[in-house]
Amino acid sequence: MECVAFGSAAVTERPERTARGYRRFLCRDCGKQYNERSTGLLNHTQYPSDVIALVVLWRLRYRLTLRDLAEMFLQRGLVFSHEAVRDWEAKLAPVLADDLRRRRHGKGGARGRHWHVDETYLRVRGRWAYLYRAIDRDGNLVDTMLSEHRDMAAAQAFFRSAKAATGITPERVTTDGHGSYPRAIRSTLGRRVVHRTSAYRNNGLEQDHRGVKGRIRCMRGFKNIGSAERFCQSYDELRNLLRSRTRHNQHVPARRRRLVHIRRAAAALAILKAA
Repeated sequence: MECVAFGSAAVTERPERTARGYRRFLCRDCGKQYNERSTGLLNHTQYPSDVIALVVLWRLRYRLTLRDLAEMFLQRGLVFSHEAVRDWEAKLAPVLADDLRRRRHGKGGARGRHWHVDETYLRVRGRWAYLYRAIDRDGNLVDTMLSEHRDMAAAQAFFRSAKAATGITPERVTTDGHGSYPRAIRSTLGRRVVHRTSAYRNNGLEQDHRGVKGRIRCMRGFKNIGSAERFCQSYDELRNLLRSRTRHNQHVPARRRRLVHIRRAAAALAILKAA
């Protein structure tokens, strides 16, 4: 482990540990002492990393408010406020989303080249904002983007983001009849991409919107566009990770679902604890 101040390799581990059980180190060059959390986002937090990671995971996954989580952990003797939960989410949710996006890069396959794109509505600062979402023909997440406007610039930005997130140029894109999509597809994805405008062919995506809409219903909207985009993107990435089906209407036995959930939730917790 290198020194957090000067990057020196002349580091020795101290025999004592911190009050939370983390290893301590001493740099022989500068004399600075630090612990294994000193370079992370949770350096000065009062609680262990595994507790904070679990709070953020439950915050993103389940229909719980900030105060719900504070009350649930109060039963275990852990006292923190709802503002602490908000702060932990703001720090760790982008890390989780970015890591999961990198893992998805280039793994769409042939069936992942058929995209279904649509937008739904969210309340931000008392006004409606547009959440652009896309899934492939198997229901796997392509990308999510929140915009204050529904226009050509927003559609182009979404397709650029989706292409960067997946590393794939689709063969076919299905949208509704909004006039901004044809030009946005041609300018960002290319003229060879087949564009279909069909309402009923996007029924699967319309149903998929229920996930994020149901999750934020208990939150009664967002205060700013930044926190709304951060939460929606992190939620969709985690939901996609924990998804046990690999195609629509696939039957997955309960035992298989449990094993997949435990393994993938552990992977998400590892990302959060390492932040």
